[in-house]
Amino acid sequence: MGEQPDVHAEPAELAALARDIDRVCRLEGEFVVRSGAVVSEYFDKYLFESDPLLLRRVAAAMVPLVPADTDLLGGLELGGVPIATMMSSLTGLPALFVRKAPKAYGTRRLAEGADVDGRRITLVEDIVTTGGAARDATVALRGQGATVEVVVCTIDRSEPGANRLHELGLETRSVLTRADLDAARATARP
Repeated sequence: MGEQPDVHAEPAELAALARDIDRVCRLEGEFVVRSGAVVSEYFDKYLFESDPLLLRRVAAAMVPLVPADTDLLGGLELGGVPIATMMSSLTGLPALFVRKAPKAYGTRRLAEGADVDGRRITLVEDIVTTGGAARDATVALRGQGATVEVVVCTIDRSEPGANRLHELGLETRSVLTRADLDAARATARP
């Protein structure tokens, strides 16, 4: 792996990161979610991904989770791309941008960046709930000759048993969990 800065986060730093992400991203109001249900609370992950200072803190906390033998950081479309880019800047490892499906024009590639054949790719995701995007990317990248064994994410918000990535031999490493964000919310209330 490229040269890494010393970015091992202390528990107090992780608690502060959870508090700041929760404060920025947890919105209250009336929101329609993917299922069509109307909810009074919504977590907008793009708010931390579009804030350069918060994004850097997130990426720095994720760097220690990256295996030492990683060749490429595979940012999953869309949320994993800015995180992988920032992690690439911090580590010197090349970033790879992994689409949900190969584009139908131009290079028609699933992954933009370096060739993946024979390379060890650590997937980068913003939030893992069921792991579907990571599962699909793993299968596709392995089919192109890559070794994919680890996905690092900012937040693992999966319910027990919902994340089945282990069935593909894929390890999930997260900086924060949904419980961490809920705890940050509870301690922030007056």
